Amino acid sequence: MEPYSVQHVRLTSPWTLRQRLVRLLWYFTEATLFRFSPRPCYGWRNFLLRLFGAKVHSSCRIRSTVKIEIPWNLTVGAQTIIGDDVILYCLGPVTIGKRVTISQLGHICAGTHDFTKAGFPLLRPPIEIGDDVWLAADVFVGPGVKIGTGAVVGARSSVFTDLPAWQVCVGTPAKAIKERKMEPSL
Repeated sequence: MEPYSVQHVRLTSPWTLRQRLVRLLWYFTEATLFRFSPRPCYGWRNFLLRLFGAKVHSSCRIRSTVKIEIPWNLTVGAQTIIGDDVILYCLGPVTIGKRVTISQLGHICAGTHDFTKAGFPLLRPPIEIGDDVWLAADVFVGPGVKIGTGAVVGARSSVFTDLPAWQVCVGTPAKAIKERKMEPSL
């Protein structure tokens, strides 16, 4: 049985009343106006995200099935595409660069708990995804990770540590396996 003080700490919300109310308003907005918007209404979804404090470039293409926790902690650069059923769990700051592709079922998780403390306090380490990155289908990116510019992370990989720029990375945990070389487009 846990001591009373530990139980009390675990049941105390780390969020202010205002933050909880705005999160509740976002839940309703996301579940209705965002979720049921037609596929090509990227500008509408970007507008809704900006209304809740996200810094989202007008050229972003975010699908209506994306689940976003705490949008005011989200920054997304120009020409970025976020695919179907992606989870952006922005308890801490999440910065996504320009021309990034996050494929379907990706999970970006900027929140964890300190398991070394009895109260299991919430931690919110930031995540930074550089420009020109591709996260393939079903990639998990954990708290506090930086993914270097131009990196490619293979499908179903799990990223727990920083990844270098212009590398192809795969596995659980994801590791660089070769340099990413790009040829000019025709």
